Amino acid sequence: MSEISKRLMKGASKPVGAPAALVLEDGAVFRGTSCAAAGEVFGEICFNTSLEGYLEVITDPSYAGQIIAMTYPQIGNYGVNEDDAQSDEPALRGLVVRDLCTTPSNWRSAQSLPDYLRAHGVVAVEGVDTRALVRHVRDRGAQRAVLSTVDVDEASLLRKVRESASLVGQNLAATVSCARPYRFAADRLPASQAFALAAPPAPRFKVAAYDCGAKRSILENLVRAGCDVTCVPWDTPAADVLALAPDGVFLSNGPGDPEAVEGTFTQVEQLLGKVPVFGICLGHQMIAKAAGAAIEKLKFGHRGGNHPVMNLRTRRVEITAQNHGFGLVFPSLGALVPELSGGVAAHEGDLRCWVERGVAPVVANERFGRIQLTHVNLNDGTAEGVAFLDIPAFSVQYHPEASPGPTDAHYLFTAFARLMEGRADYLDIDIAEDRLAGWSFAGRKEASHA
Repeated sequence: MSEISKRLMKGASKPVGAPAALVLEDGAVFRGTSCAAAGEVFGEICFNTSLEGYLEVITDPSYAGQIIAMTYPQIGNYGVNEDDAQSDEPALRGLVVRDLCTTPSNWRSAQSLPDYLRAHGVVAVEGVDTRALVRHVRDRGAQRAVLSTVDVDEASLLRKVRESASLVGQNLAATVSCARPYRFAADRLPASQAFALAAPPAPRFKVAAYDCGAKRSILENLVRAGCDVTCVPWDTPAADVLALAPDGVFLSNGPGDPEAVEGTFTQVEQLLGKVPVFGICLGHQMIAKAAGAAIEKLKFGHRGGNHPVMNLRTRRVEITAQNHGFGLVFPSLGALVPELSGGVAAHEGDLRCWVERGVAPVVANERFGRIQLTHVNLNDGTAEGVAFLDIPAFSVQYHPEASPGPTDAHYLFTAFARLMEGRADYLDIDIAEDRLAGWSFAGRKEASHA
């Protein structure tokens, strides 16, 4: 082969990495090749079904302690722009893909995803049959796993993974929270996103946000809803938060077992009823724990940008972005109030029964009065949102900030602003009218149809 041919082949071919192996605690083995940093990592295996937004997934602090398998076959094809990152450093343990693109094509791309992963020391493997892996996890459930590029012996890796720590019982929120309070305002919004997003309004509300691993885009959406945000560590005493005289308190997303984040939910219990509260994901679970509810570990969790959720109050279906492995057991909040629950007095396990009845049921909670089920997952009938009827507080299990994912649930940031205004109808918003709020092209689109 001539030198010219060799150079052409080198430029058109992807180098083959070292052998790598993913071994699950039940003995399942998936082989591939290294495509980022070398090493050996342990974590809970999970999968994400998003078609785009891989950088936002990789940098989401909620993935601390986990090895992520992406179901979309090629990852990295539009490169990396760090303005889209959700944190300064990836918190995940490892990444599993079918194919990792080394030559991205996008006008915003600053570097390739393999280069980004190597720069941050993330162990990744490609060439894995991700369809078979996802089917296995769906059938067998979430479990411990080891991903290694330095040891590919099945027996050795199986022994190691079975000796590794479980995610259950770990307070991973403490590992990704901020060390001290900090302000998040309009000056922290990425300039490179201004081509799509309109300038934020002047702040109208002071919000204290518990940072349990907050995604940057969630804080950005609070700013775009008119909030001046002060982020505080995960275990900040309620008295210190109230001393800030906030108009509202926000409880962020975060990783790990909610039962282990006692330093947050015990403070939330002291805040409920004293100030408007809005929780997302782990924040939703913190509100539930503060109300005395039970939390269950889901078989394989909800992770992706295409989960259908019914808003029981408006009868609208939202396509939502989700990332969680635990969920609220709604009946544990209290007994049903029949006169506010369509005459029904007995709880059912599958909450889709309320979708069929067209009712948003209400329970009597011993600590905080009446609590309404507002949102239900249409895939498996689990609880996705609640609203307190006797105090100003509500929460959802999913991610309304669309990073990555659809914008159907953007109205929840508007709802929080309305809650801080004291409006009783704060949640009754038409998502079709609100979903493009803040996007600079929304006005042009409406004008084109005038």
